[in-house]
Amino acid sequence: MKEPTSVGLGEYAISRNPEDVLVAYGLGSCLGVSMIDPVNRIAGLLHAVLPEPSNGTTRLDANPYKYVDSGIEALLAGLIQEGAKPGRIVVRMAGGANMLLAADMTRSFDIGTRNIVTARATLQRLRLSLSAEAVGGHTGRTVRVYVAENRVTVKVIGDKEQAL
Repeated sequence: MKEPTSVGLGEYAISRNPEDVLVAYGLGSCLGVSMIDPVNRIAGLLHAVLPEPSNGTTRLDANPYKYVDSGIEALLAGLIQEGAKPGRIVVRMAGGANMLLAADMTRSFDIGTRNIVTARATLQRLRLSLSAEAVGGHTGRTVRVYVAENRVTVKVIGDKEQAL
């Protein structure tokens, strides 16, 4: 069996190889966004860290895959370049947990919630429907995209892997 393709922080992967499994491990506040064209059997996975650039970083200087908004745009563009049709793309996302449990820090540092809000707004702007999600809460997740099966699973730490 082929080793999974690990998608790290601020990275993405696109595949049409039916033997590939794309995986983003340990999504805490990060967001894993998968896009699949089931007809052309092209799949992509984004592991976004933050909603948008900050601290004076411009979009031109930034890695687009580090950020939810530009990462979703770039992943969609990459899939289209590989032959995916936007109207057929199935989008699922996982992650966006609030990993800081201190009550006084929740509002200002809840990057997970900000990532989710940004993803939903970006998908709406791009006219992409979100077909499933496993987001929020306070626990990490791992997401897997099975290219051959057009299938996505999510595993919450300490739980069983489930279809998304």
